[in-house]
Amino acid sequence: MTTRNFSLHRNPVVRYLAKDPSTFDRADIINYIVNNDITMVNFMYPAADGRLKTLNFVINDMAYLETILTMGERVDGSSLFRHIEAGNSDLYVLPRYSTAFVDPFSPVPALNMLCTYFDKDGNVLDSAPAATLDKACTEFTRATGLEFHAMGELEYYVIGEAETHFPATDQRNYHESAPFAKFNEFRVECMDAVARTGAQIKYGHSEVGNFTLDGKVYEQNEIEFLPVDARQAADQLVIAKWIIRNMARKHGLDVTFAPKITTGKAGSGLHVHMRLMRDGHNMMLDNDLKLSADARRLIAGMMVLAPSITAFGNANPTSYFRLVPHQEAPTNVCWGDRNRSVLVRVPLGWNTREDMSAVANPGITPVEVDPALKQTVEIRSADCSADVYQLIAALAVAARHGFEMPDALKIAADTYVDVNIHDAAHADRLATLATLPVNCADSASKLEAQRAVYESKGVFSAAMIDSVIKRLRDYHDENLAAEAKADPALMGSLVKEYFYCG
Repeated sequence: MTTRNFSLHRNPVVRYLAKDPSTFDRADIINYIVNNDITMVNFMYPAADGRLKTLNFVINDMAYLETILTMGERVDGSSLFRHIEAGNSDLYVLPRYSTAFVDPFSPVPALNMLCTYFDKDGNVLDSAPAATLDKACTEFTRATGLEFHAMGELEYYVIGEAETHFPATDQRNYHESAPFAKFNEFRVECMDAVARTGAQIKYGHSEVGNFTLDGKVYEQNEIEFLPVDARQAADQLVIAKWIIRNMARKHGLDVTFAPKITTGKAGSGLHVHMRLMRDGHNMMLDNDLKLSADARRLIAGMMVLAPSITAFGNANPTSYFRLVPHQEAPTNVCWGDRNRSVLVRVPLGWNTREDMSAVANPGITPVEVDPALKQTVEIRSADCSADVYQLIAALAVAARHGFEMPDALKIAADTYVDVNIHDAAHADRLATLATLPVNCADSASKLEAQRAVYESKGVFSAAMIDSVIKRLRDYHDENLAAEAKADPALMGSLVKEYFYCG
């Protein structure tokens, strides 16, 4: 067996212990705390609003440290989740040692860990979002023999004082460099802090959106992660949002992950890439380097459940101001290769056995290339209003559903498009495609119609589905788009209300 080298790992806990985080035990955490002068432990856990909550512990002595690491602590579940009644609300939170990282913002040396919720009987709370994702991944593997991997593209706007020099071009900020991009250094600092939590980052860059309003510059950025086990992918996203917001506060900037913050400008999505793995190998391509039958089954599941996936991925009224034509956001249920007008995109893969680096660097010796290594498929509908655990759990359920449908490959064939469906020349093809929901109420109805698929195998609890449906319907947004079009001030009030969503 090859011994893994952790010398380049960005998380100092991993580097110090020199072992895979999945193997961390209680003794490892105590070892790090004692030998690195850690004086505080923080438990962190996501609630119904998608944000991380925090419980601080001052380390008094060894017995107390062992107690909190072993027994966790009580919390009020009714203050964290809508579906938990106040009369029976006590929950336990227990730290997951594998998620340990040093808090980059604490005024004293502190170690943070994400937690799992347990009920009064000591069972994992099956209606908690992270537990739902765990069940979805477990059932996917049980049904297919494959592992479900995911990664997110985290888009957000940074807002700061406008500058007169080197103005960026409106809506043309994609991959821009300084000095035209104003917040590249801020993004780099965020990426470094996120990486130190153990997250696997692919890259970061400025995005399309850029505009100036009332003396403020609004610049869109993106941090994209590497595909990992779907449970870890969700952990990475919630921690990254927490990091970016705290870093903005530290620098006197503002940040929003809201799906839409003004009309006519690029909205921010949460595109999620997926891949199928077996024994460490990517199963998304066949021997001819074409999309495999299993990959097309996964896509078929997305096509069938797309209308209800929005209930998890597009969780407030402003989400649906983003899902409009000509904004690189989907409106129809279809998929295609390298096509940004579709719901599920098959991005350009390294579908060649040639070593392109040897062409770019004449004289070096070519190496063998694994063409399947990077192939994913990407669903483009969701945004950061989503509870990422619920969203990725829904995607895992949809992927499993694709394997369970006998006509999955036909559905995949029927929903494939190879044109820009928003071009007038392709109106006939567009008319054959189903559409995504147009508001929260519509998404709630679609989820109600398809809820049995999510509840099958005990993945989503009925209480969780009921809670999602009720929350969406409580917005009463059936006529909101028309009202906002007639009253521009309404759009402004909506943006303000949901500016810090998720």
